[in-house]
Amino acid sequence: MLTPLDIENKKFPTKFKGYDDAEVDAFLDQLTIDYERLYKENAELRAQVEENKRDLEHYRSVEKTLQNTLVMAQTTAEDIKLNAQSRAEQIIRDAQSEARKATEEITKEEFEIRRRTEELKRQFSVYKAKMEALLISQLELLQDKESEE
Repeated sequence: MLTPLDIENKKFPTKFKGYDDAEVDAFLDQLTIDYERLYKENAELRAQVEENKRDLEHYRSVEKTLQNTLVMAQTTAEDIKLNAQSRAEQIIRDAQSEARKATEEITKEEFEIRRRTEELKRQFSVYKAKMEALLISQLELLQDKESEE
């Protein structure tokens, strides 16, 4: 590819009845200016394309990182959810076990209270029978005493 300097330094041999040197030089000067502007613009555009390519790669890398992070976050959230469910189930099992133990203990206490109540009723019945027997014997003694007098 020609550079603006190549155009500017190009010399044409002069021949008999050739082109006007001043006109050719003026045209070449204008061509050099235009070509230099296009050459610089092309270089700038190439640099911009390269920068855009680097930015695109950077953004693709960021996107990949974000996707990986999102997948990791989803996996972590799922793990946390499963752990929470497992923990909740364990808490429920523990609570049910404690409830069964408490129920069994209350049932035992109820049985013991009923047994003691029955024992006290039986003792009361025995005591009542003894008291009746004592009172009857006392009454008989009194009646015997009265009949003796």
